[in-house]
Amino acid sequence: MNYDEAVKHTWNLEEWHSQDEAERMRLLIHFATLAPSGHNTQCWQFRVEEGAITLLPDFTRRTPVVDPDDHHLYVSLGCATENLCLAARAMGLSAQAEFRPQGDGEIRVSLTPGEAEASPLFEAIASRQCTRSDYDGTPLSAEQRRLLEAAGNGNGVSVLLLTEREPIERALEHIQRANTRQLKNPAFRRELEAWIRFNDAEAVEKSDGLSGRATGNPQAPRWLGKLLMRAMLRPKAENAKLARQVRSSAGLAVFVSAEDDRAHWVEAGRCYQRFALQATALGIRNAFVNQPVEEASVRPAFARSLGLSGERPDLVVRIGRAPTMPRSLRRPVESVITSTPSSS
Repeated sequence: MNYDEAVKHTWNLEEWHSQDEAERMRLLIHFATLAPSGHNTQCWQFRVEEGAITLLPDFTRRTPVVDPDDHHLYVSLGCATENLCLAARAMGLSAQAEFRPQGDGEIRVSLTPGEAEASPLFEAIASRQCTRSDYDGTPLSAEQRRLLEAAGNGNGVSVLLLTEREPIERALEHIQRANTRQLKNPAFRRELEAWIRFNDAEAVEKSDGLSGRATGNPQAPRWLGKLLMRAMLRPKAENAKLARQVRSSAGLAVFVSAEDDRAHWVEAGRCYQRFALQATALGIRNAFVNQPVEEASVRPAFARSLGLSGERPDLVVRIGRAPTMPRSLRRPVESVITSTPSSS
């Protein structure tokens, strides 16, 4: 299978109706896996139960350098949960998600018969992507702001939309400062390199990670790609690119949790996913610029710059208009289904 065929297999969901119970569960998990995850690690497992699907963290896919407390991992579980709930409703199921904090934590989504509702957010699942390119600078309308804010707020999680130049420039300073510290950290660079797929063959074989196509980079054999990355991934050049991309955006969205715990991280993921799907439905692209929330030495100053006191900034996302980029891949559904009971 080549890259284009693999993309079609992953994202072509036109024929998603099914009356078979086992196939419906498989389809729900497929929709859930189309959620984003840090470095596209796909750090989740799914356990199918009677009348429910439980989402579990997959710690074999954690990124301990960029995400030492597994914050992004649980955010990704929240993103997948939101996709699953939206897909369940489209299939005529009522979905109720409950975070269970015992042990490593898990999210149980109870499924009961309900009324089918294929919402615009559900319809956007197969089109959503993190678009890592320059945007066209077009501002948001008041109605677009209203819809995005409504989608991005949740239980103990709020979204701050920064659309004026001054707060965007202040945020950019923290993004660049954190980016510099990350790129000067050899462990961060090694971890990032491990998740980059430098060519189509590598990307298709692994079906995870950051493919050259999705990041806008040329293909290369792995040995050459590593040499080029080590030579070219420098703070000055990357900060200049970040400045260009942030300034070309309509604004930044910062997701903030009232409490710094796993339950709120999962909720932040659900809020971001609704926000991203609403943006997609409006023809608005988004991409993460999470450096100031990932770098622990920068995060407190970034929080203060936003006027926060005790809350945790979870995610930073730039938004705007741009053509779509090539799609990323996902592992087969069968590889993320587990029958192993949780450790809680």
